[in-house]
Amino acid sequence: MNPRPAPDFHVTRWLNTPSAPELLTLKGRVVMILAFQMLCPGCAVQALPQARRVRTLFKEEDLMVLGLHTVFEHHEAQGPEAALKAFLHEHRIDFPVGIDAPGDNAAALPLTMQHYRMQGTPTLILLDRLGHIRKHRFGHTEDLLLGAEIMSLIQEPPQHD
Repeated sequence: MNPRPAPDFHVTRWLNTPSAPELLTLKGRVVMILAFQMLCPGCAVQALPQARRVRTLFKEEDLMVLGLHTVFEHHEAQGPEAALKAFLHEHRIDFPVGIDAPGDNAAALPLTMQHYRMQGTPTLILLDRLGHIRKHRFGHTEDLLLGAEIMSLIQEPPQHD
């Protein structure tokens, strides 16, 4: 995959953070983005617990973990923002989580999901220190591989755009 600049987020609200994370201000750190849905079994059982582990294993000055709640199915069942807040609390998710902006019509995918060309959830995206997409994967990545990929990006020598 040739690295390409990450598109901006299209988020209606950020939870677990006092201010909205902007890609421009995250430059200089590796960023892990996990797109998930509350009712996605792979998200709840594998991806979100893995993201919590990653957040505790790496220094925040090296790696920023972000969640993106991107609902593209079962809209009514996934409930309002209060349901997401309760879900995050129950699953002890304390990293910033953005609520993906809905698409232009009821059948359209959420905007960030569209701009990142996601196929579903969970989707894992790794950005290098310059804000370029270096990994984009639908489905689960094994812990050892993910840890090695993150450490490789952290250890890359500084580069300039």
